[in-house]
Amino acid sequence: MYKSLIIIILAFCLNACVGLLISTATDAAIAVAKIPFKVGGAVVDVVTGDDDEKSDD
Repeated sequence: MYKSLIIIILAFCLNACVGLLISTATDAAIAVAKIPFKVGGAVVDVVTGDDDEKSDD
């Protein structure tokens, strides 16, 4: 009786740990995937310049 209760409690604890690890890994993968787009956007902004400077003509 006690062994089955302990196994059930450990199963729930393990489930929470696995969920946390998957969530952390997913967040890290999404952050790494966003980096090239942020760098690309910054490069485009530098190359094109501000529109305010061009409207002063």
